[in-house]
Amino acid sequence: MLQIRTMSNEDFPFAIQITGQMGWNLVEDDFKFMMELEPEGCFVATDNSERIGLATTINYGDIGWFGNLVVNKTHRNKGAGSQLVKHSIEYLLRKHVKTVGLYAYENRIHFYNRLDFKYDSDFIVMKGKGFPSPSNSNAKRAQQSDIAKVVECDESCFGSSRRKLLEPLLSDQDNLCYTVIENGHVSAYVVAKVYRGMAELGPLVCPAGRNSLAVDLLKTVLDKLNGVEVSLFLPTKEATTINMLEGKGFTREFRAVRMFHGLPVVKNCIQTAESLERG
Repeated sequence: MLQIRTMSNEDFPFAIQITGQMGWNLVEDDFKFMMELEPEGCFVATDNSERIGLATTINYGDIGWFGNLVVNKTHRNKGAGSQLVKHSIEYLLRKHVKTVGLYAYENRIHFYNRLDFKYDSDFIVMKGKGFPSPSNSNAKRAQQSDIAKVVECDESCFGSSRRKLLEPLLSDQDNLCYTVIENGHVSAYVVAKVYRGMAELGPLVCPAGRNSLAVDLLKTVLDKLNGVEVSLFLPTKEATTINMLEGKGFTREFRAVRMFHGLPVVKNCIQTAESLERG
C-alpha cells in the first residue's frame, strides 16, 4: 500500500541511492540543506514499508517551489509520482502558498500538464569553465551587511521573499556574491555556489533591458572562477548572455521548462535560476 511521509535523516542513504540512478550527483549535505530549508516539506513514498520515491519542496510565502521528484524504476507508471506531486502541492497550499513553480525536463512536461501545471518559459542548463574576463561593471563583493538589500532586489524579481534560501548562501564564505548598488539599493546581483571543486552559478537578478549589466556581472564572477567547472540555468530568451557564454566555450547541456500551478509569476527582469529544485 502506497504511503507518503515526511523525510528524516534516516532516509538520506536511500535519497542518495535513488537520485544517483538519475545521475544527479547529490550527497548527504544536499538533503540536509533541503531539510533545513523546509523540514516538513521533503517527502518519502513507501510501498509496504519499502522506500520507493521522494519529493522535495520549499515555501517562500506566496510562492512555493516543487523540486526533486524521483520514483524507483520498478515502481514507475503506477501512480506514485502523481501522488508525491499532489501531496507536495497540498502541503504548500496548507502553508498558504498561492502559486507553485517547478522546472520540468522535456520528457516530463505532459506529466505535469496532467497535474494542472502550465507552461511559462524555456530554460537551458549550460556548462563550461570560468575564464579571465575584465568587466565594465561596478560590481562589488557582497558583505554580510548587504543581505537585506540583496533579498529586497531578489523579491522585486522573483515575486516573494527568498530570504531563508539566500541568507545561508550569502553567509557561506566559500560562495561568491557580487552586487551592483545604485542609488543606495542593490539593483542587480549574482551568486556562485562553490563546492566539491565546482561551482553552480545562480541566482542572477538584473533589471529587464540591461543585458550588458547581466553579462558584466557574469564576467565578474566567472573571472573569479577561472578554470573551475561551472554550470548555470538560464532563460533561452537571454540570447546576449548565451552567445557570450558559447563564445567562451560553454555548451548547452539540456532544456527544461518553467511551469506554474496557479497564477504565473512573471516579473520584468533578467533572472537565472538558483537551482532546478529551489527556483
